[in-house]
Amino acid sequence: MGPLDDRAGVKRDRIARLWRVVRILEAHPDGISVTDVARMADVARRTAYRDLHALEVDAGVPVWNDRGLWGIDRREFLPRLGLTLHEAMVVLLSARLMAASIDTYDPDLTGAFLKLADILPETVRDHVERTVDILARRSADRAATARLRLLVEAWARRRVVEVTYDAGTYDPARTARTTRVQPWLIEPSAHAHALYLIGWDEDREARRTFKVDRIREVRLTTETFEPPTDGAIEEWLERAWWIIADQGDVEVRVRFDSAVAARVAETVWHPTQRIERRSDGSIVWSATVSGILEVRLWILEWGADAEVLAPPELRADVAATFRRAASRYAGEG
Repeated sequence: MGPLDDRAGVKRDRIARLWRVVRILEAHPDGISVTDVARMADVARRTAYRDLHALEVDAGVPVWNDRGLWGIDRREFLPRLGLTLHEAMVVLLSARLMAASIDTYDPDLTGAFLKLADILPETVRDHVERTVDILARRSADRAATARLRLLVEAWARRRVVEVTYDAGTYDPARTARTTRVQPWLIEPSAHAHALYLIGWDEDREARRTFKVDRIREVRLTTETFEPPTDGAIEEWLERAWWIIADQGDVEVRVRFDSAVAARVAETVWHPTQRIERRSDGSIVWSATVSGILEVRLWILEWGADAEVLAPPELRADVAATFRRAASRYAGEG
């Protein structure tokens, strides 16, 4: 066994020990001393202190301590789920998508992985533990975590939030603004490596998509709201290419050369897509999407093998982008 195997074993032992401490705390709703935690977990008292601190700070477990007793605030937990193996795998894959959607350390995500690890087979548990290890190497942003928790609470309890949003990343001339939002959904985007808040912007009286990373302040109000009718959010999101669904519908048509036609055709990129096959092996791909911002990036990924046929403004934009790119490499090779 080499040093890498040794380190992997230590990580597995630590995760198992942390989960054992959680179970000990759960079994003592009135609290338990550190000495007893150490005895029941079969660790040194100092290790028990470190584990309790790690659960609270690193994993986001709602640990409390009062006059020498430690416990878990059960009000912060949802009822335990009796998941089958396949159901747990679906949750795990969803959590991995979430992990791919953010680039900072999230203690709540780590806590979810720790709980999943307890009910999965050893071979799958190894992947969970490696994911936890990767997450632990990311830098923490406690202020961002606090803002996200407020947004999640508002979403779950249908509470209006007041947010200060900085949209100046792409346009420095735009200043931050404060608005009231009815949070309908928090959605991850693996492509953008970000979370998005989707809801109703009361000030602009319109549906809006907010990148969570650009939300600078969150204040939870006492006011509640009625969500959209059943299925409305899902129907609205189906128009999006990835995540942005608050722009007008646009009919997009793209011709793909025979070199990539099969790869394009084998995937359903959008629910409204249609494919017209041509005798030269190329295809004309079309779909009705919300705006051109996101689908533009997808088209650019195909390089010279894709030609925008419609709409005219998208064709002009993509052509201008490639001309600028070509000018950078002019005279080389």
